Amino acid sequence: MRKNPPVLEKPQFASDNYAGICPEALEATLEANSGFSRAYGEDEWTELASGKIRELFDIDCEVYFVFNGTAANSLALSSLCQPYHSLICHEAAHVETDECGGPEFFSNGTKMLTVPGENGKVHLASVEERITRRSDIHYPKPRVLSITQPTEVGTVYSIDELRAIQALVKKYNLRLHMDGARFANAIATLGVHPSEITWKVGVDVLCFGGTKNGMALGEAVVFFNREVAYEFDYRCKQAGQLASKMRFISAPWIKMLESGAWLKNAKKANESALSLRERLSRIPEIEIMYPCQANSVFVKMPQEIVEGLRNRGWYFYNFIGMGYNRLMCSWDTKEEDTNDFVSDLKEEVEFFKNRKG
Repeated sequence: MRKNPPVLEKPQFASDNYAGICPEALEATLEANSGFSRAYGEDEWTELASGKIRELFDIDCEVYFVFNGTAANSLALSSLCQPYHSLICHEAAHVETDECGGPEFFSNGTKMLTVPGENGKVHLASVEERITRRSDIHYPKPRVLSITQPTEVGTVYSIDELRAIQALVKKYNLRLHMDGARFANAIATLGVHPSEITWKVGVDVLCFGGTKNGMALGEAVVFFNREVAYEFDYRCKQAGQLASKMRFISAPWIKMLESGAWLKNAKKANESALSLRERLSRIPEIEIMYPCQANSVFVKMPQEIVEGLRNRGWYFYNFIGMGYNRLMCSWDTKEEDTNDFVSDLKEEVEFFKNRKG
């Protein structure tokens, strides 16, 4: 049976998870690997990393570190609601399509209610319809609105859009969760202080992504509403998310924040995506599906071209069965990577045109 090679032969656009560890995160990990330290998050690195995150957001928030995004989202959402509640999210949200039922599992059955919305953003009228549809005891009571920043299709909520969301959740006394697996990319796009698109617009808890930003692993669950963080440490322990050697998850955050690498990496990934989008937009056979506001480009192209590119060794996803493909850039995407991909794509387009003709 053919085995996948241990290291791919060329850079890829399938996911920013394909990239390795950035120098700052790796250096911090090696620095933490010195001598003995307290376990289970009682170490100096975890304390310092939590403080750096509080400084970043300019608020005294609760911070917890977990291994991955599924755990971050699932446990954060479970802290916001009871099993008889419901949570509302976009129909393409990661918590709905890609967490394998994690939010429902860890919340002991909270109902997921989905809404549509253009460009990956929740349609507020649809959210309100979900909230007000019924108020009797037989219906799972809406309690949480979950949004993704940037969205699953690479668009970014503006401050005005977030303020409108804040007004709606406040009107109906809902809590607001933000899936920020690529939160740094949103900040790089908007150029605002992180507080402006989180706690200042009513976000109760943010799942702040580190893995996709250049770390080996690790997400920060940031509770701006400290009340809902009650006994969250027990949730983490029960879910297998209390790392015994926590310093190796938390230490990279210190170096990433102190050096500014968290934002530098996001800007680099965003710029690479914009460059890729601009070049693809010149090819008539390629249809750009969404605005490019973060580090992803969504395209629609003939299946023959898709297969030709994959035969050349390029990996990319058919986005959750929607009939188009996602091309994702990372902190480590280089101009020559884009050049090679576009060159191969143009050749496949020519082959496709000749076959059609």
